[in-house]
Amino acid sequence: MSGSKSSESGPRAPSSRSQSVRASLLEALRAAGELGGASSARELSAAVGISERDVPAHLAHLARSLKAQGLSLVVEPAACKSCGYAFADRARFEPPGSCPSCRGTRVAPPRFSVR
Repeated sequence: MSGSKSSESGPRAPSSRSQSVRASLLEALRAAGELGGASSARELSAAVGISERDVPAHLAHLARSLKAQGLSLVVEPAACKSCGYAFADRARFEPPGSCPSCRGTRVAPPRFSVR
C-alpha cells in the first residue's frame, strides 16, 4: 500500500476546520436550497469533506437540532430506477439496498434540503 492511498480511505476533513461538521452540512444544505435543489449524501460528503458513510448519522442529529430552531430537514425519498417504487415511509437516511417491489438494486438515493 502506498502512503497516499491510506490517507484517501479515511475521512477527508479539512485540516483547519473553522466550524463543526454539522454546521458545514447545514451550510451546504442551505446553499443547495438557494439554488432550488436538494443534495444527496454523496454530494454533501464532497461539499463538507467527510465520508459518505458518516453523512446519515450527522443528518439524523442535524434534523433534531433544526427542529429546535423551527426549521426542518426535508427528505425526498429514495426511488427504484426500474419500477419507480418510492420509499416514502422509510425513516432512515441511508439508501435502501434493493426494491421490495421488483427486487431491483438500481435505487436512486434520498435527497435532502432544509426548510
